Amino acid sequence: MILGESIFRPHCRCTDLMKNDLSAPFIIAVVILLGLLLFLFRQLLRFPRTRWGETPVWKKRIRLTAWLIPLLLCGLAVWTLFIEPNRLIVHPQTIEIADWPKELSGLRIAVISDIHTGGPFIDDKKLKRIVQMTNELHPDLIVLLGDYMSPNSWHSHRVEPEITAAALKNLQSPLGTFTVLGNHDWWYNGEKVRDAFEQNGIRVLEDEVTEVTWRDRSFYLAGLADLWTRGQHVAETIAKVPEGATVIALTHNPDLFPSLPQRVPLLLAGHTHGGQVSLPFIGTAVVPSNFGQKYTAGLVFENGHHLFVTTGIGTSILPVRFRVPPEIAVVTVVR
Repeated sequence: MILGESIFRPHCRCTDLMKNDLSAPFIIAVVILLGLLLFLFRQLLRFPRTRWGETPVWKKRIRLTAWLIPLLLCGLAVWTLFIEPNRLIVHPQTIEIADWPKELSGLRIAVISDIHTGGPFIDDKKLKRIVQMTNELHPDLIVLLGDYMSPNSWHSHRVEPEITAAALKNLQSPLGTFTVLGNHDWWYNGEKVRDAFEQNGIRVLEDEVTEVTWRDRSFYLAGLADLWTRGQHVAETIAKVPEGATVIALTHNPDLFPSLPQRVPLLLAGHTHGGQVSLPFIGTAVVPSNFGQKYTAGLVFENGHHLFVTTGIGTSILPVRFRVPPEIAVVTVVR
């Protein structure tokens, strides 16, 4: 049984742009929207000042529609380019696992993925905001699911991993911070990214496992290598966990989920960005997955396993988001 909310439902608790400092792009976006509304208002005032019966209703409706449609399109563009990509919400999610150890019930894990430093709105200030918001949640454990790098493109620029790692080293939790790497990290230089994070005290799990103790009961984290850029050794990695021990698997790409060994009850992943754009009645038209919308975002229960996919924080390919806000997820595992 899984408790929680789908990505397409309102979150029961969130911290969004209103708590952030107003950025220049946000202020510009608001000014543009206000200007468009003022323009529409002036057009409405230009309607003939006569009694209703002297001006055909259909003419007024056509004129209003002619101005309203461009206004809505401009507003949508402003929202998807400047406002939603700059939001940052907290997405609480509870997962109930029947055979989860009673001693580990209530474990709270902050899940952060796809920061893409150097992308739109992802600068030093945003990194500090991510750290601040996460620390204010007081999680027991923090996991980072890769894709810290951005390419040099028309909407992003490369930021060296040492800068991102130096900011994220300030994340605080009793059990520490662990990470896996994503395809963008390896397309850049995975070894350099790994060195940057480990030099800042963040353990990188690349087909590796580590034991963690909470409330006098231990469990294991198993970091699985990126599906797109690395060789796959899923079974061999999970075999490093002692038989009968509790394990949570971490990976960047959720398409790895079907190959997860039966003994792993929970996999945490990112990569998809939630599709970035979710259209009403259609859903996410483009998802970087071989399984279509199946592993886009949120919770999946399949073949006795639980998968949680976070929508991440940054953007890729196109710098837009619509109905898929950037998030810090807080997963609570209960029995």
